[in-house]
Amino acid sequence: MRSPSGFSPDQVVVGHSPRMRAIFEFLKVVSHSDSNVTVTGESGTGKEVIARMLHHQSARRLQPFVAVSCALFSETLIETELFGHERGAFTGAIKDKPGRFELARGGTLFLDDIDDVPLGMQVKLLRVVQNREVERVGGTRTIPVDVRIIAGSKRDINQMVTEGKFREDLYFRLNVLPIVLPPLRERREDVPVLLSNFLARYSRERGMDVPVLAPSVVDAFSRYSWPGNVRELENACERIVQTCTCGTVRTGCMSASILFGAASGDRPPAPAPAFAPSAPISLDDRLRDLEFNLIGWALRTTGGNKSKAAALLNIKRSTLGDRIARCGLAEATPALEGDQLVAD
Repeated sequence: MRSPSGFSPDQVVVGHSPRMRAIFEFLKVVSHSDSNVTVTGESGTGKEVIARMLHHQSARRLQPFVAVSCALFSETLIETELFGHERGAFTGAIKDKPGRFELARGGTLFLDDIDDVPLGMQVKLLRVVQNREVERVGGTRTIPVDVRIIAGSKRDINQMVTEGKFREDLYFRLNVLPIVLPPLRERREDVPVLLSNFLARYSRERGMDVPVLAPSVVDAFSRYSWPGNVRELENACERIVQTCTCGTVRTGCMSASILFGAASGDRPPAPAPAFAPSAPISLDDRLRDLEFNLIGWALRTTGGNKSKAAALLNIKRSTLGDRIARCGLAEATPALEGDQLVAD
């Protein structure tokens, strides 16, 4: 259920890592301030969710929370989106339209992708931020707007100022209370709790029991670098809930990109190179090569542990043993000792 501010209990940034705990404590300290905030972080790190949390904890929580991505509009369009326009201001303006600043009056305005605002528009935005009043496109009257501004950026705005791509005066007006969100690869200890949280959410939405997580899955998710950050992890969990029907999430339920990318820099063997159409190809030989390479990759990834390698390949341990023997890996790799492949 959403609160009047539009905040859902599911929209909580989960994390027990020291960096996330520090951010949560900072949110508590600054939540009741009206000072502007910048939230910087890579795409998918949860900038809007942090902005919603900040609004939800503030005295403005019963007033509107309005979010807009500045990357979606051209310089002309963004002016009307933010400041509104009067009837007849341009072709198609058949009635007055309030902008996002007016819609957020009394509440919080989240300007995401502030780093994409053109320099010409930054001048006009600076005036609004300073004076807390807007003038609609095609209008002459000023309209007071009591809003708290939270600006989101995927790039280092200070560096953009140095490069002349962002106005320094606007940066100082917005960057009163800075928050920097770490990428997920720098807080891997949060991956298991995020994984459980998302699986529980999507299972609940589908009216399903929350699936059990195999340890190999948690390990693979924790190893993966997550270039798309929390958003990518959330999408992976939604996919698992949609496609996994066995009640237990195993490595076979994971996408190949995550599974193969989880090997700490080690990658599965590349596909066989293309051959000239006229060149004869032995399918059996190619399949044996592929099996040999994949099993070797799984054993290297798991440090020679056959049980873990079997789980990684989604086959039984006994089946893996048979295939190791059939591929000649027993002779090509170190000798077996119990469940481990160890050096002689």
